[in-house]
Amino acid sequence: MGTVIKNDSLRNWLIRYSFYFSGLVCFALGVAISVKMQHLGVHPWDVLNIALFERFGLSIGIWTVIIGFMLITVSLFVGRKYVNLGTFLNALLIGPIMDFFLWLDVLPTASFAWTDYVWLLVGIVIVGIGGGLYVSGGIGAGPRDGFMLSMAERTGLSVSKARIVVECSVLLVGYVLGGPVFLVTFLYTFIMSPIFQLSLKVFTRLKDELCHSFPGR
Repeated sequence: MGTVIKNDSLRNWLIRYSFYFSGLVCFALGVAISVKMQHLGVHPWDVLNIALFERFGLSIGIWTVIIGFMLITVSLFVGRKYVNLGTFLNALLIGPIMDFFLWLDVLPTASFAWTDYVWLLVGIVIVGIGGGLYVSGGIGAGPRDGFMLSMAERTGLSVSKARIVVECSVLLVGYVLGGPVFLVTFLYTFIMSPIFQLSLKVFTRLKDELCHSFPGR
């Protein structure tokens, strides 16, 4: 009986982390595609990361890591319950994976034609799917989501209002630093959020089915 429980626990652990890491890779790929089409606008956090890269060097992925760990540090003081292993893994891995996809130089480049909108939409969809996939693993929230949850709890704002305040502030800083702010920047969250919600629902159900379907039972 003890062996069966251990095997079940290992299986569940492998399934959850497979969903989590696959989601991170998918998320990073979507962001990388969006970065290639940045002339149409990107997510507020990417506006900031691109601005920091263009002004101070390093890479967009490295700035993603730096900002992620800065947010984790603040969250540890404000509401540490939203910081766990998954939060650190998210902060550490998404940036380098995104840099890797950009380094491969296999992603579509901007043609400044209507096809750029198609590719940007593809990138946003992949980000939404990747977000739902890694969150469904139940390993932990990313540093940005953890930060917004912490701020919502500390200020008494709803999560949606805290997100608006934080992302508008990030967008303003990124814009002042010279980040790419265009039409899609203001539509990004509205497009991605429904895709994220749907993919989270689908992948959570799939994960639960996989975790509870054991041969011989």
